[in-house]
Amino acid sequence: MQFVKYQAAGNDYLVYRASEPFAFSPQDIVRICDRHRGLGSDGILVPLIGADKTLSVAIYNTDGSQAEKSGNGLRILCRYLWDQGVVTQAPFRVTTKGGVVDCQVLDQGMRVSIAMGRARFLTLAEPQVVIEGEALELHAVSMGNPHCVVLVAQPTQALARRLGPLIERLPAFPERTNVQFVRVLNRQQIEVQIWERGVGYTLSSGTSSCAAAAVARQLGLVDAQVEVQMPGGVIAIELDSDYQVQMQGPVGKVGRYWLDDECLAERPL
Repeated sequence: MQFVKYQAAGNDYLVYRASEPFAFSPQDIVRICDRHRGLGSDGILVPLIGADKTLSVAIYNTDGSQAEKSGNGLRILCRYLWDQGVVTQAPFRVTTKGGVVDCQVLDQGMRVSIAMGRARFLTLAEPQVVIEGEALELHAVSMGNPHCVVLVAQPTQALARRLGPLIERLPAFPERTNVQFVRVLNRQQIEVQIWERGVGYTLSSGTSSCAAAAVARQLGLVDAQVEVQMPGGVIAIELDSDYQVQMQGPVGKVGRYWLDDECLAERPL
C-alpha cells in the first residue's frame, strides 16, 4: 500500500495512493499513524475521483475516527491532486463530510486557497465554566466540524495538553470538539495553540484557524484579514460580513512511502 506524505504548516497527512479500496480498520489506522511503530502522521486522506471527475475526500484522524473537514488536510489534498495532474490552476470543488469547498492551487502548488464556508456560531447553555480551577469562557463555532475557542492570556502547549482533552469531552459537545486557545496580538494577528479531536495536541489546524479568527472577529477584536500564528506555521484568514471564510496557506511534500505488512515500517520509494 503506497502513501504520499505532505505537511501544511507542520500538520502532516498521509494521502492514500493505491488502486484497491481503502479497507483499513480503526486499529490499522492507529498503527499506521503511530510515529514510532508506523509511518507517522496527523491523519490519513483518501481521495475519491468520480467517473464524472467529481472530487471528494475521506479524512481519518489518528484514533481511527473520521473527520468532517480539515483545512490543512484539504490544502494537502489539493497539492496532491495538482502533483498528479488531476487539477490545474483553475478553481475546483471538493466534497467533504462537512460540506463542499471551493479550492484553487497557487504558486505552482506551493500555496492553496480554499473557501471554507460560513462560520456558524453556536449558543452554549453554560458558556462560563471552571476547569481545574481556571475560569474559562467557551465560544462554540462550527466550520462543518465542531470547535470551541477559548481566549487566554498566554496560550501554551502545556495549557492545550492539560485543558484540551477535558474541554473536548464536556457534555456540551456530545460529538466531542476541537479546542483552540487564543491570544489576540493586534487587529491583524492572533496566536493559537490547538487540541484536536481524535488527534490530540497538533502544531496547526486549518479549520481551527478559521474558527479562532471568526470568533475573534465576532468579538470585535480583529479586522477582516487575520494572520493566524501557530507552532507549525502561519495561515492567512479572510472573513466577509457574513463570516464566509477564505483560508490560504503553504503546502510541502515530504515523501512517498509504502507499508511493510509485518511491521508497518517507513520505507521511502
